[in-house]
Amino acid sequence: MRGFVVAALALAAVIPSQGGQPLIKVDVSLGDVSINKVPQLVAADQGIYAKYGLDVHQTISAGAARAAAASGVVVPESYVKRETGGEAPIQVGGGSPMIHGVVVNGRPARVIVLTQEPMAMDHVIAKPGIGGIADLKGKRLGFSGVGAVTHFSALALAGKLGWTPERDITLVGGSATLDALKQDKVDAILGSAMVIALASGAGFKDVGDLTTYKIPMAGSGVMVDKAFLSANRDTVLRFLKADIEATALMQKDRRVFDAALAKWFNITDASTQAGMFAYVNKFEKKPYPAIDGVKQVLAIYDSPEMRKHKAEEFYDSSLVAQLDKSGFLDNPR
Repeated sequence: MRGFVVAALALAAVIPSQGGQPLIKVDVSLGDVSINKVPQLVAADQGIYAKYGLDVHQTISAGAARAAAASGVVVPESYVKRETGGEAPIQVGGGSPMIHGVVVNGRPARVIVLTQEPMAMDHVIAKPGIGGIADLKGKRLGFSGVGAVTHFSALALAGKLGWTPERDITLVGGSATLDALKQDKVDAILGSAMVIALASGAGFKDVGDLTTYKIPMAGSGVMVDKAFLSANRDTVLRFLKADIEATALMQKDRRVFDAALAKWFNITDASTQAGMFAYVNKFEKKPYPAIDGVKQVLAIYDSPEMRKHKAEEFYDSSLVAQLDKSGFLDNPR
């Protein structure tokens, strides 16, 4: 552990900026290609990271880039993480897959410090002939991977409807893409804003919004390695300030939102950009970690191994609480 902390401190080493002031260098992993990652893109492009004294190197995983390509979005190669090595100390992605990964796959312990999506927000995108969520009974529903947000949502939805997976509905992994629909691997998929915006152009229909079910979820947010957070709390606090300010900026200024989509995700189609922008005001104004969502993850994936853990192991609300108390959340600047 001591060695890891030393490495974490080295990763957060300061480097000089052009103005002579030191910037803290930190690596960040953007878990997937979605609207939830746009605040980080805006923070980089608009100099907000630098404003808070950070030099952030952020990349999108190769797997996430492949999944996006299967729905028609091609991420420029320069933003895709190809090199091998350790994981970035700060990750932006789903809390549900993080918890599942720590418990089931033995991945390094992380804590959620900010949540943008405290409830299931995916929509069901379906082939013609499926008129609503009730029509999914007996059909095939695509999700991205076991433990992923879409997998959690699929299991939670089945529970809300009183359905048993593999008896009342078939859940198909690796298939939360428009390509999976086109290739007849599934009858419907779970998708977020980007896929929703692209669906109609591909001939598919949005037949249901999971927010109507009010399912608590540890959705997309900011997660930090526990050792790194302990050694670099101020760096993480700076990152959260940049994230929150960038979110407020993109909600006010459509141009910076569109520019980030074009640069990082190669999304230049005006209708797709507009479809995604329609969701920017769904971001939480006070993005505390989704405690009820964490508890729901432990319940959905109940197992002897999962029961060894408590919800408190997977979140730290103190940073957002500090920003809230200071008034920053009410007027990010």
